[in-house]
Amino acid sequence: MHISKPLLRSGPTVAAAAALALSLAGPAAAAGISVSTTGSTVSVSTTACTQVNGHWGTASLLGSGQTSFSQGRQVALTGTAAGQSAAWSNVGAGTYTVIVVCSDGSTAGTQAVVVSPVSSPSATPTASPTRGVMGGVGGGSADYGTVTLVAGGALVGTGLLATAWYLRRRARPHHL
Repeated sequence: MHISKPLLRSGPTVAAAAALALSLAGPAAAAGISVSTTGSTVSVSTTACTQVNGHWGTASLLGSGQTSFSQGRQVALTGTAAGQSAAWSNVGAGTYTVIVVCSDGSTAGTQAVVVSPVSSPSATPTASPTRGVMGGVGGGSADYGTVTLVAGGALVGTGLLATAWYLRRRARPHHL
């Protein structure tokens, strides 16, 4: 039997592409939900649920010692066909399990999450200036009158004339 060389060269490429597709689809399809924490807020999102009778489903946050969906803090999923989400606020530090059950009764996913203790910022008093910040435009906020403006304009004009005279004098050729 004769096997052509182009077919032999494309074999490993096709196998690598198939393995990549399976590896990308595997975890995403297995997880079904994405859980994140921000401070004392836990949020979950999914795209696995479909709307039935105006409801997407329910998410439950189970603490330690809680074993069933009904024992957890339950929140209704909100969103669109592109994605649904739920959130719990004021969650204490610890390890929790998030379970999402769609309105058709199927489980979208289960995932554990760790909520870190929230450190409260401590306020330390600082000395404040007695007169506040002295801002301005370097004296530009005071009205100095016409005499000051004329004197300043004369100085600027004299500087411009002196600069022009000096540059013109330098540009002439010097004869010995």
